[in-house]
Amino acid sequence: MHQYDYDLFVIGAGSGGVRASRMAAQYGARVAIAENKQLGGTCVNVGCVPKKLFVYAAHYSDEISWAEGFGWTTSAPVFNWNILKNNKNAEISRLNAIYGQILASSNVDIIYGDARIVEAHKIVVDNKTYSCDKILIATGGKPFIPEFPGKELAISSDEVFHMDNFPRKVVVVGGGYIAVEFAGIFNGLGVETHLIYRGPLFLRGFDLDVRGFVAEELTKKGIHLHFNTEVLRIDKLNDGSLSIVLSDNTSLVVETALYATGRKPLTDNLGLETINVHLNKDQAISVNEHFQTSQANVYALGDVTDNIQLTPVAIAEAMAFSNHLYGDKTFNLDYQNIPTAVFCQPNIATVGLTEEQAQAQHPNIDIYKSSFSPMKHSLSGATEKTLMKVVVNQDNDQVLGMHMVGAEAGEIIQGMAVAMKLGLTKSALDSTIGIHPTAAEEFVTLRKPVPRSSD
Repeated sequence: MHQYDYDLFVIGAGSGGVRASRMAAQYGARVAIAENKQLGGTCVNVGCVPKKLFVYAAHYSDEISWAEGFGWTTSAPVFNWNILKNNKNAEISRLNAIYGQILASSNVDIIYGDARIVEAHKIVVDNKTYSCDKILIATGGKPFIPEFPGKELAISSDEVFHMDNFPRKVVVVGGGYIAVEFAGIFNGLGVETHLIYRGPLFLRGFDLDVRGFVAEELTKKGIHLHFNTEVLRIDKLNDGSLSIVLSDNTSLVVETALYATGRKPLTDNLGLETINVHLNKDQAISVNEHFQTSQANVYALGDVTDNIQLTPVAIAEAMAFSNHLYGDKTFNLDYQNIPTAVFCQPNIATVGLTEEQAQAQHPNIDIYKSSFSPMKHSLSGATEKTLMKVVVNQDNDQVLGMHMVGAEAGEIIQGMAVAMKLGLTKSALDSTIGIHPTAAEEFVTLRKPVPRSSD
């Protein structure tokens, strides 16, 4: 006879929660998972997956315009928002079903509804009480829009995937990767796009060369960048359009205002105040290296802990969590050299330290850098360029960081991330034969470090 209904009760069926529940069940635990929306969480429903599908859609306008240089005669393309939206919805529904099948085949009980912790070992979902030995909170995060006059007229990245009408003019507010990606999506789909950011240059935390290079490329593509600018208020006009009043005493009239101004952990209404779970100043759940909260039997992972907000990180945390609790404790999670990509156009991908970070940590570094026009554009007529950059520790030849802006950057940097995990050196890059003709071969043919002001 079991003391509890379940060994583990997971709140939130996103990437982290699904993986943790499935792995724990495979280790032999009796597991339930509660979800109040769709299976798959942010990534599947209103994040990485639909975003990447929209990026593909947006890139066709470039491909069509480039085709003429290769001998293709094309008629003026016409974009249909409803077709894209409906096809995206069908794909998301398919993925939701797959998540359900994965959980069911792993013998995880799926409970739909709002879960609330009422005691350390008791959870209520829609008036039904479940007892459990351990609780895992994997509720993720939600978009954050600051308070300002007219806030209710703006949409977040949650709503942008479901817009009834597609705009002709749009303002995107924010300086992170979500803002930059959606500016590229709208622009590629034929929308007059304005990106507004309160700082001097977007993508804070990325390498400075990358940030500046991307600003130039987006400007070339026709995106209007407004740096050092803030939105004072949004007014709705008689025709339904929006007047965006800016801090430089100008205004923009658009149909849609998308705010991508950060995300906040979803810790509301979980009943955390009834037990000893400590939240930090950003309302994220504080955890130790084993994802344990200040309440000994309650754990948390993924975006709700305000760590690195990436789907693969949440999945890796879930595997480490379930292995530590129910497995052989051999799975070790390393947060160093986590690769990431920004799916603007051209793409950004990066792994390891930026030049600025490396300079702060190591006394002697070398920078190898190349900016060039890809072979494709010798005929396309496009002015799009590619940037590649390698940061090296001069003292031991170790590669500290690799950065790329260009087509398929994520696909290229993924392999470089594996090499960096294995201790990649610059001499190893130099001795590697390139695949010709590719952009990727540039990484193994960079021979001379660039002169630097500190040299």
